[in-house]
Amino acid sequence: MLLTLVILVIVVALIFDFINGFHDTANAIATVVSTGVLPLRTAIMVAAVLNFVGAFTGTAVASTIGKGIITADMISLVVVFAALAGAIFWNLFTWYYGIPSSSSHAMVGGLIGAGMARSIAQNGFTDVTGAIQAAGLKKIILSLVLSPVVGMFAAFVLMILLFWIFRKAAPIAVSPLFRRLQMLSAGFMALSHGSNDAQKTMGVITMALVSYGAVEAVGEKLPVPAWVVLASATAMALGTAAGGVRIIKTLGTKIIDLKPIHGFAAETAAASVILTASHYGLPVSTTHCISGSILGVGASQSVSAVRWGITVRILWAWVLTIPVSGLCAFAVYYPSMVLTGHH
Repeated sequence: MLLTLVILVIVVALIFDFINGFHDTANAIATVVSTGVLPLRTAIMVAAVLNFVGAFTGTAVASTIGKGIITADMISLVVVFAALAGAIFWNLFTWYYGIPSSSSHAMVGGLIGAGMARSIAQNGFTDVTGAIQAAGLKKIILSLVLSPVVGMFAAFVLMILLFWIFRKAAPIAVSPLFRRLQMLSAGFMALSHGSNDAQKTMGVITMALVSYGAVEAVGEKLPVPAWVVLASATAMALGTAAGGVRIIKTLGTKIIDLKPIHGFAAETAAASVILTASHYGLPVSTTHCISGSILGVGASQSVSAVRWGITVRILWAWVLTIPVSGLCAFAVYYPSMVLTGHH
């Protein structure tokens, strides 16, 4: 029964990874498609390949997800399954309505909700938050919240700098240059997405393997097996190749009117933030980073350049993702526990 459960958890984790890639295709290519630099299918395939490559850049984020949210004694196969179910529900819900929400927030929310459910099942309501690692969760939440703000500020500054450098150049002369540069920045963005988001699935699968006893955690590091890295990279790349067009329209056309210079600035700023976070093992939302960077680019022109109606809708998704995913995971935990006969 345990072996069947661990296989089920791995399959569901890879489905989450596929949906993550599908959901987040827009992060890498929304601007390059909306500015007409690359056709949609070409941009999607380039993003898929670079997402795959980015997944092999490290495992620091996987260690943070696997060891930094809930305590080791509260990790179980049912907890991981319930967390994934909550995250998948929210990803599909927001994809259907074209809302750029965060798969990272959804995964964190799912782990919190499932961990709390197990703590209550074992200890009652006297220790509701006993499963939560406060210090680790604080670091993760701060990185999730601050990264889009940093991306917004970086894009704003970069945009102002570009305007100053090219202040005497005619737009007709500048546009071809940034059309070429945006191909590079879109690739940079896709690579950074793979470097951060694929690792979240690696971390979750390795959590399940540790719970099952197939992998032994060593200190602060979570030893991610090579096959887990390959499987996670492949699932995300296939999901990206499937392409989530609904969110591409939201990011590429509904926040501001993008030109190639704007797309270059937004992608470069967001990708720089994401790769820096990946290096330090910080799980950030690539969706929120690129959304924040696009807002920063728009604000560098004028406050009125940003369509604040859709922006408020995105902000609500930011606020709701962790609690809703957590509630879904909490709800899934108990029937899963009963059906499997395991905590």
